[in-house]
Amino acid sequence: MNTTGPDSKAASRFSLHDPPRTVPEVLARSAALFAGNPALGPVEGDAATYALLHDVVLKQADILAQLGVGHGDRVALFCENRPEWGPAYFSISSLGAVAVPILTEFHPSAVLHILRHSGAKVLFTSKRCFAKLEDLDRQHLTVIILDDFGADFRILPPESLSGRIKDAIRSGLKDRERLQSLARQLTRESIPAAPGEEDLDSLVYTSGTTGRAKGVMLTHRNLVSDAWMTRDLVDLSAQDRLLSILPLAHTIEFTLGFLLPMMCGSQIRYLQGVPSPQTLLEAMAKMKPTYMLSVPLVIEKIFKRRVQPKLVGNALSRTLYRTALGRKTLHKAAGKKLLQAFGGCLRGFCIGGAPLAAETEAFLRDAGFPYAMGYGLTEASPLVVGTGPDKVRLRSSGRPLSEVQVRIAVDEEDPARQGPKNSGEKVGEIQVRGPNIMRGYYQEPELTAEVFTPDGWLRTGDLGTIDSDGYMFIRGRLKNLILGPSGENIYPEEIETVLNEQDYVLESLAFDLDGKVAARVFLDYDRLDEAFAWRGRSEFDARQHIENLLEDVRLKTNAKLSSFSRIIKIIEQTEPFEKTPTHKIKRYLYVGDSPPR
Repeated sequence: MNTTGPDSKAASRFSLHDPPRTVPEVLARSAALFAGNPALGPVEGDAATYALLHDVVLKQADILAQLGVGHGDRVALFCENRPEWGPAYFSISSLGAVAVPILTEFHPSAVLHILRHSGAKVLFTSKRCFAKLEDLDRQHLTVIILDDFGADFRILPPESLSGRIKDAIRSGLKDRERLQSLARQLTRESIPAAPGEEDLDSLVYTSGTTGRAKGVMLTHRNLVSDAWMTRDLVDLSAQDRLLSILPLAHTIEFTLGFLLPMMCGSQIRYLQGVPSPQTLLEAMAKMKPTYMLSVPLVIEKIFKRRVQPKLVGNALSRTLYRTALGRKTLHKAAGKKLLQAFGGCLRGFCIGGAPLAAETEAFLRDAGFPYAMGYGLTEASPLVVGTGPDKVRLRSSGRPLSEVQVRIAVDEEDPARQGPKNSGEKVGEIQVRGPNIMRGYYQEPELTAEVFTPDGWLRTGDLGTIDSDGYMFIRGRLKNLILGPSGENIYPEEIETVLNEQDYVLESLAFDLDGKVAARVFLDYDRLDEAFAWRGRSEFDARQHIENLLEDVRLKTNAKLSSFSRIIKIIEQTEPFEKTPTHKIKRYLYVGDSPPR
């Protein structure tokens, strides 16, 4: 592998200490400063260098320009994580066009809606994802199938050009030559123009937990500034290796797992296939990542299914685990084994996207596992507050990024925005402003106006507190808040944290039931079957055991809750909760007029 230093002539334009201003400049800067360093590649196989990546992007941008793509045009990207995703995105941005990354988890009908709503004229996709779009109308849409890194595209022009293409095929022109020739004749001339900081770079359609997807308009400045500020939290360099496991179409992975390491000259590797626990462990053993970006569910499952059962696997360890010192000792020993399972070189395991279970965080802290926390939202590009592994504070999401302002807005006339009764704690809506805050929602001026305060702060819809050292603590979603019988504030997310600590509980959702608290619980049926050998029992016996278990979970949970927030009823959730791509439960599906039974 070529690991020569930066080209001195090209590198003279850039400095390690001066931030890039636009997304294309991120790559141009890194190609100059880290030309021979590995940039993108699969877990198994070689990685393309920054210099090669830059060359591929220039060629792809030229093809897009010949297809009529220019400043402000929308180009969609519907593709699973793979090395080809990055150059496709950079080629879009380099023309001043707007990328529309689409999550592969979206239903095909949602993908088709996004293509129509955004006005995309070109679609980058893969063979696997393209196969999902049976009803795609290609009358005015060019489709580009991504194959091997740097290889020729397979280009499917709009169906309105089908007659001309058939003539071209009969004439024996090669695929790229045919398209370039047709593009010159049938599309407008496009002179690529370098985008500015305030130009729109990305239109991200959120999956959300409310059921309504919105197009978040993010500028070059929004995305690049957020990635640059995050450098203060994690010490990335050209020697670091990142394993990418979150969807690149989400701002968490794009900004923090793609742009940030690109700025630092680090290399990024992608899994081939579904990231199951087994494939993840195999990948980490092979590439030995130094940093990873994850949602809580990944590490929570590893702790609850692989680590915790071993900690209480015999009578002696169960006895030790009941004491604070014994628990910490066992956690330390298990943490060392976990680090080795992760490849043995991990310096940072960055967690965001949803709250981390308290018992999992306690284990990570005791174990000395190098975890880091953060909080953000797509509208903030996404990171708002965070910490590095060396400055984590238990149950906190961290402190605001260097150029980001955060305030806790308490509405004295609205009980949903006040602190708990008999408490001096100031709980309110988290509101944010800074260079990373979105321009607004695409074609939604009224919704945009609603989400900003009159003095220009973004309303996050999340409730939280900030301590005297500037650390922020999330209490829950404003819209999920339950008012107790005497006006007490009840936070469902805090109840769910306690529920999820109970034996055999994998997931839970607390909600308001006629002014009181109820919950839906999804159990770990594999562990239950191993423990109680249900296959030999009658259905009646199995049902009775489940009912007894749920009642036991309710009583043990209530013992740790305030009297006004105790659960009156637990409903068994027989299937896993449907979730967003960042593994937040889609609450609207289970709380409302007619939730599933």
